[in-house]
Amino acid sequence: MRKQELRPGGETGQGHTASSPAEQVKALVDLLAGKGGQGSQALQPPSRTPECPLKPHGNDLRIQRHREALLNRTGVSPELGSPSPRLTSLLLVEGLTDLQLREHDFTQVEATRGGWCSAKTIALDRLFLPLSRVSIPPRISITIGVAGVGKTTLVRNFVHLWARGQVGKDFSLVLPLTFRDLNTYEKLSADRLLRSVFPHAGEAGLASVALSKVLLVLDGLDECKTPLDFSNTVACTDPKKEIQVDHLITNIIRGNLFPEVSVWITSRPGAAGQIPGGLVDRMTEIRGFSEEEIKTCLEQMFPEDPILTGWVLSQVQADRTLYLMCTVPAFCRLVGAALGHLHRKRPGPPDAELWPPRTLCELYAWYFRMALGGEGQEKAKASPRIEQLAHSGRKLVGTLGRLAFHGLVRKKYVFYEPDLKVLGVDLTLLQTALCGRFLQREETLASAAAYCFTHLSLQEFVAAAYYCSTSKRAIFDLFTEGGVSWPRLGFLTHFRSAAQRAMQAEDGRLDVFLRFLSGLLSPRVNALLAGSLLTQGEHQGYRAQVAELLQGCLRPDVAVCARAINVLHCLRELQHTELTHSVEEAVASGGLARLTSPPHRAALAYLLQVSDICAPEASLPLCLSPGVLQSLLPQLLYCRNLRLDTNQFQDPVMELLGSVLSGKDCRIQRISLAENQISNKGAKALARSLLVNRSLTTLDLRSNSIGPQGAKALADALKINRTLASLSLQSNRIRDDGARSMAEALATNRTLSVLQFSSNSIGDGGAKALAEALMVNQGLRSLDLRENSIGPEGARDLAGALRTNSTLKSLDLQWNFIQAGAAKALGQALQLNTSLTSLDLQENAIGDEGASAVASALKVNTALTALYLQVASIGAPGAQALGEALAVNRTLEILDLRGNTIEVAGAKALANALKVNSSLRRLNLQENSLGMEGAICVATALSGNHGLRHIKRNVSLLKENEVCVTWSMSLLPDFQGKLVFI
Repeated sequence: MRKQELRPGGETGQGHTASSPAEQVKALVDLLAGKGGQGSQALQPPSRTPECPLKPHGNDLRIQRHREALLNRTGVSPELGSPSPRLTSLLLVEGLTDLQLREHDFTQVEATRGGWCSAKTIALDRLFLPLSRVSIPPRISITIGVAGVGKTTLVRNFVHLWARGQVGKDFSLVLPLTFRDLNTYEKLSADRLLRSVFPHAGEAGLASVALSKVLLVLDGLDECKTPLDFSNTVACTDPKKEIQVDHLITNIIRGNLFPEVSVWITSRPGAAGQIPGGLVDRMTEIRGFSEEEIKTCLEQMFPEDPILTGWVLSQVQADRTLYLMCTVPAFCRLVGAALGHLHRKRPGPPDAELWPPRTLCELYAWYFRMALGGEGQEKAKASPRIEQLAHSGRKLVGTLGRLAFHGLVRKKYVFYEPDLKVLGVDLTLLQTALCGRFLQREETLASAAAYCFTHLSLQEFVAAAYYCSTSKRAIFDLFTEGGVSWPRLGFLTHFRSAAQRAMQAEDGRLDVFLRFLSGLLSPRVNALLAGSLLTQGEHQGYRAQVAELLQGCLRPDVAVCARAINVLHCLRELQHTELTHSVEEAVASGGLARLTSPPHRAALAYLLQVSDICAPEASLPLCLSPGVLQSLLPQLLYCRNLRLDTNQFQDPVMELLGSVLSGKDCRIQRISLAENQISNKGAKALARSLLVNRSLTTLDLRSNSIGPQGAKALADALKINRTLASLSLQSNRIRDDGARSMAEALATNRTLSVLQFSSNSIGDGGAKALAEALMVNQGLRSLDLRENSIGPEGARDLAGALRTNSTLKSLDLQWNFIQAGAAKALGQALQLNTSLTSLDLQENAIGDEGASAVASALKVNTALTALYLQVASIGAPGAQALGEALAVNRTLEILDLRGNTIEVAGAKALANALKVNSSLRRLNLQENSLGMEGAICVATALSGNHGLRHIKRNVSLLKENEVCVTWSMSLLPDFQGKLVFI
């Protein structure tokens, strides 16, 4: 009621005229409905708004100028105006995973196999809108992505489209800032921050615009020179007070400043962890390239040379690690440039053995050679001599190397002119074309130049080259950068220091640096860079010692973590692959259980990431011990298909697997644990994980020792779980009680589509419970009840369910105790059912009477396509009834009558049906005593049948001691498209 002054004219004060509460409520309702003195006129801004110099409307001159300025700033790039689908639809994520918080960007991509797992997406034009009618728009939104995935491109694309009025129409003002801009200030006030990007605001600041319609964009949190500290930052609510930039950002995020402004932050995943999760309203992630997008990117790089594109793509696909990293757009373009140069400048005889690149360091070595060769410069210029190349390369390493290594040690990825002067960097060198291949220059809003490497991996490569060349003459620890340390003499001592620091780094930021440092010692890389970046034969004598040093990092007290796996990457860069080869042989021979040392476990974990024999499907039957499995759990998280059959795993191992499946990092979609030693306790551990797991779709627990209690735990989990689609409990001990528990779950579960309950001693009681569930369940598509103890009563209950169920497609009742009476009930149900396509009644004594009942159903049923009646005590009368049905049925495609006694009369009836039937594709008449006469009848009928494609029968003439005659189907040229007997 206090806001009535917002209404003009006679409506002002309307609420005060009502005396009673009821009248006040009515007056307020009328007011909000627009029934006051101004009719249906919409709510107007406060009376003070017309006095403001700036209105929050699109036609305001200053905002229009702001839009034009943004259009000029964003310019035109390939992904602006017509952005790729991955930049118009972001992944909605629930939060940061442990992998994202603790590991290097390369490790994140490698561990997840380049897959971005999220079932939900959100369109760019809905990024800041409520997700539902009852939710509110987010105030703090964060978009994460690994280095080079396109976060800045996304922001520029959004700002460009907003300036053109195509997205973010709810915002009257968008204020884009980068942390590269903010790093140029020591202290800043909120108002001054606003005016830096929107100078038209004047001294009034945001008081001159509608606060709820403003979006503040902060791009690149990972480049902020001072980490955000939400625990120790003093609150500030004065928008004019000058405070440290990190304190200013912290107060804006907390809502102490600009509380009504929406804030959008982009960041690499690790840096995004600085912001408490409770302050984040929405988190999204940019996915990387798909396989098709990698191909498109390379085609765009070489539009006039499809042969070159195909060759580059084949090289990328040949190396799994390289291919996974190409899902990152910036890396994909870097790889394309290096491989394109390599193909155009095919190596001569001296370099033939160095082509093509096999490791990451070799690829970057070729990129460095491309940069030194000046590809892309004017053709008129003479090619530089080898001496000039060597001098340029060493000068580049000396200049950029100090910069790169300094930034890596201090987690610094953006550099300004004061930084360069402190490090003694020659600014004129940064303007050369050679430096342009590694370093890019960008103007900030404060007119200060900012420099950064074109990709994080290039900074790490140059830093490694600098460390490699400097360590041979360094006396103290290079990581202290002039600080006090114990003397360190010799390359090997410095390498050990780097390896120790990399193993101890909690965020994995030195992992790729250590890979490059190892790779620079390999003979192939040394040959590629000899004379330009490295001295011929430099450090070659240390290869064996470095390999031993690296393997020594895999101590028994070191878990198989990302650091340990990175050691294997380093050994590969060093071309020392004996360890991984031995594990590959053990996997192939099934003898992995004998390899229990930490190096072998780390090697297996490494293979799970990069080897085609293990990923994306980890098939490790008969080779894992519980200890080995426990050490591999962090890597198994990211295997989509995990086969752990026949490993004699018991319940404690299920506790470990349950913890893996419960983690939000888990990407496992299908897991097979068949033929182990899992009991109720292990099943309960897996069931607890299903309560929270959101990735698993298939769980195979065949041939274990799970009883009714374990089945009940799994059933209770299925009442909550909404992702599991297939569950196999074949050959366990769940009995009727377990079936009843699962039936309760099926009454509410809508996602489980396949349920295998064969060989579980389920009787009529369990069948009745399942039948009742089928009457209400709308999700199950396949139910396997083979080899149980279901009798006539249970079968009748299931038949009753088929009368009303409209979703079940397959029902397997093989080898139960179903007889003619129950078969009649099933036949009557089939006359009404319109969904069941496969029915298996083999090994049930339904006899001629049951077969006739099913045959009657076939005359009217139009859904059933497969009918299995093997060994069902069917004679000639039953076969004759089936023949009559086939003469009119137009949908049955498979009929299996093996192991019955239909004899000649039954064969003749079926043969007559085949003359007119056009739907049957497979007919099995093995072991039916047809005799030669019956066989001839069937063969003759085929001459007029154009549909049957497979018929199988072994005829044994019934005369004693008669030779067994075997006949089969074969195509004859005289009968086009027909299968006949010979």
